[in-house]
Amino acid sequence: MNNSVGNTARLLWAALRALLVLTVVCGVIYPLAVTGLAQGIFPDKANGSEITYNGKVVGSELIGQRYDLPLKKGQETAAPDLKWFQPRPSNGLGTNSVNTQYKLILSGATNRSGDNKELIDWVTAAKAAVVKDNSVPGHPVNPADVPADAVTSSASGLDPAISPAYAQLQVRRVAERNHLDVTQVEKLVEQHTDGRILGFVGEPTVNVLQLNIALKQLVNGA
Repeated sequence: MNNSVGNTARLLWAALRALLVLTVVCGVIYPLAVTGLAQGIFPDKANGSEITYNGKVVGSELIGQRYDLPLKKGQETAAPDLKWFQPRPSNGLGTNSVNTQYKLILSGATNRSGDNKELIDWVTAAKAAVVKDNSVPGHPVNPADVPADAVTSSASGLDPAISPAYAQLQVRRVAERNHLDVTQVEKLVEQHTDGRILGFVGEPTVNVLQLNIALKQLVNGA
């Protein structure tokens, strides 16, 4: 009887010691070590890849943003502010309807198949809007030149980048709206085009937020 109680006590004490040691190692030492290494080696990425403008954080290079006009009375969806480069569509995003204490945007995809009528209608409408919005006098947009990322959302709906082709398609409209020379805006796009990783992984991209910040600086300095 005494041996049984003693064995149980020893096992409980061993389990408690293991719990305490693992709590300290995994819950304190390891997180501090990883955080310290991250802050020391790549602090920018560890802090969310923040983008600042005039000393203020305006977003992250990992999360896309909308550039819309203020919502008018009776409108369900705000119209795009065409003086800025526009991102990909974000049809998969949702709103928080559970905890309304916070204003949240829920990330997600549309999960529509390629032959889904609703998806086809979205793409058709988006393509027509891209052609209309980006056609300027003397330079109409050919519908065949509209790239896929201009009319489809990413899996998360928060893609921060667009293709160089979509950025280039918007150049004349952005130049006209901001009273800039087309070559100036084309140079901005070229400067903010990131190539393939290691020269062969992925596709070239243009971060829309960084491009629009550069555009704002150009307009303010013009």
